[in-house]
Amino acid sequence: MTSALFVGGAAFGAGLPLAVTTDFSLVGLFMNADIVVKAVIVGLGLASLWSWAIIIDKWLKVGSLSRKADKFEDMFWSGKSLDDLYKNLGHKPAHPMAVVFVSAMRELRRSLERRGVDNGKFLTVHDRIEKVMNVTIAREMASTEKHLGFLATVGSTATFVGLFGTVWGIMNAFKSIAASQDTSLAVVAPGIAEALFATALGLLAAIPAVIFYNKFTNDLNRYAVRLEGFADEFSAILSRQLEERGA
Repeated sequence: MTSALFVGGAAFGAGLPLAVTTDFSLVGLFMNADIVVKAVIVGLGLASLWSWAIIIDKWLKVGSLSRKADKFEDMFWSGKSLDDLYKNLGHKPAHPMAVVFVSAMRELRRSLERRGVDNGKFLTVHDRIEKVMNVTIAREMASTEKHLGFLATVGSTATFVGLFGTVWGIMNAFKSIAASQDTSLAVVAPGIAEALFATALGLLAAIPAVIFYNKFTNDLNRYAVRLEGFADEFSAILSRQLEERGA
């Protein structure tokens, strides 16, 4: 009776290969992988899914921010009264530029109601309004940039995590070669394929994360500059109004 030894998906009896049963499908490679390689693959797969969820969410939100800012600026520069615009926006502005406007108008009203405006105080009110707008811009941009750090982390580390899984898989492949005392392709190929699967998945997670992180960072930087420009223009308008009231 001939005993059989299965190593790397090949059956050996009396030193002769009987059959090759290796499954090179993605599911087969995962199921035959070492527990450490499986953990790497699962981790990278989850990271990739979460990255794509963030990418889709940011894509929709960044586009919406630009459209809403365009619409708001059209209303702002239409010649409509600032008080009327403030009343129309209500207490729940829908986008950062409107939030900056509402916060500045709210601070202006509070300052005028509390202390009034005269020639010696209007600059203090103006400085306070500028600080409110700067703080609001910083807070709104921090909220808008939420989760981008995850994309940066995946983009910078996923490849190395996949490489770790590859190195571990190759080590196991060499162990299989040593155990079987056979360097044929039937013994080497399964372990190498499982190892390279981890690297491929690492690249699949890292490349989109890097591309879209750079895109969203550039888009949001431009939007931040746009907010700061609006804040400067609005600050100048309020300064002129305060001077007129103090005259």
